[in-house]
Amino acid sequence: MKYAIELVGITKRFARTVANDNVTLSVSAGSIHALVGENGAGKTTLMETLYGIYQPDSGKIRIHDTEVAIKSPQDSIRQGIGMVHQHFMLVPTLSVLENIILGAEDTRNAFLDLAKTSERITALADKFSLSVPLNEKVQDLGVGIQQRVEILKALYRKADILILDEPTAVLTPQESTRLFGILSELKQQGKTIVLITHKLNEVMEISDRVSVMRKGKIVGEMDTPTTSPQEIAELMVGRPVLLRVEKSKANTGKPVLSISNLSYVDRRGVEILKNVNFSVASGEILGIAGVEGNGQTQLVECITGLVKPTSGTISLNGVNLVGFPVKRVFDSGLAHVPEDRLKRGLVVDFTVKENLILGLHTRQEFNSRLSMRRSAIEQNARMLIKKYDVRPDDPDAIARGLSGGNQQKVIIARELSRNAQLIVASQPTRGVDIGGTEFIHRSIISERDKGKAVLLISADLTEVLSLSDRIAVIYDGMIVKIFPDNKVEESELGLFMTGTKGNGREASLA
Repeated sequence: MKYAIELVGITKRFARTVANDNVTLSVSAGSIHALVGENGAGKTTLMETLYGIYQPDSGKIRIHDTEVAIKSPQDSIRQGIGMVHQHFMLVPTLSVLENIILGAEDTRNAFLDLAKTSERITALADKFSLSVPLNEKVQDLGVGIQQRVEILKALYRKADILILDEPTAVLTPQESTRLFGILSELKQQGKTIVLITHKLNEVMEISDRVSVMRKGKIVGEMDTPTTSPQEIAELMVGRPVLLRVEKSKANTGKPVLSISNLSYVDRRGVEILKNVNFSVASGEILGIAGVEGNGQTQLVECITGLVKPTSGTISLNGVNLVGFPVKRVFDSGLAHVPEDRLKRGLVVDFTVKENLILGLHTRQEFNSRLSMRRSAIEQNARMLIKKYDVRPDDPDAIARGLSGGNQQKVIIARELSRNAQLIVASQPTRGVDIGGTEFIHRSIISERDKGKAVLLISADLTEVLSLSDRIAVIYDGMIVKIFPDNKVEESELGLFMTGTKGNGREASLA
């Protein structure tokens, strides 16, 4: 068997932390190889070492049977390796064409030959079914198109090996299906693909072989057709994992959140939300399903007081929150898990214990008005770290150094500790591993069972269908359908999400 990649005895340390511990991994040429594991298992570090972002403390790298020294991403690119990161490395204000050629410009007599370059990129796009609008700015494109730009950028640099880190974390089901079609096409054209993912259904659907990492080591390798999601999950976590959400029937009470005739026009004069109406009762989870970019972000911003709606009311237990300062909104009984944990959820250069009291720091238990109550802050952190299994279990750890899943646990721990009557959870498990997802799902259901109202906004339809007691579909800024339970097929939800069914006039507010 011919290997495109051979990593032999790779060890990488960061101070006292061993991220990769004598890892040996072989990837067959022309295959799709899944690399899975919990957050912090060492997957991304291993691939970023292959890509030249890090240098190993020990070990060897062989590409197509030749030992190579990769000291930088430039070395990796010269070896035919491309990497599409979880957070795209694109310049939003530049065009697609400019992003693709940036740093690899094709010049003629010291001038850019854009016509020749465009022809070359168009030929690549046609060959690999990667249609993109070359002259549009990246900031005007959806995430699915941006991802194609990243893949084309690697192919333009003649990549023979592609590493994709959590490629479907921000994609809709339809976009994920299109991506898998592209990956299959790349494989047929002889490319080798390493897929870092948490989603076991994707592993089973698209990969030829899977390697499982836990605590910096490879703990299992198998051909995908010979394994199961249950076996992979148990290897990842080190214990049996419940792959389905178990919850009792909702014990629904009175409405906690009531949205009435809500509209929002942004600074450009574009109407984003259009006469939105729904309610969330105590003891229930209302899931909002929709393709990203249809007003979900603005809906959450209106509810949490980050922006003021143009018209309509947002009532929490009968009190209209519109016009309230953000602090007063939260003090009224609201908790918020934001969709972007780095921009809105954490101060990444603060410690874990400091992040665990953000927004709560004026409470008397943490603040004596003259100074912060440091022992109480420390005690609060240790209690929440233990309860929510945040790793490392160090209150003084800097949030930037935590894995994405553990950063998310810090936010979940802080927001649920508010004991709020309404929990707005936006993309609560984005980029979180299977063990962390299981834990977060249990936590959300536990809050529902305590009588809290939960508004769940998620691009993951499986998550919406599993957690929700009722499901609302948003399209083009309107609630086009509300299903009175979660007994609906994913395919039917998709029709409403894409506007194929429902036009805002047939909304059922059951």
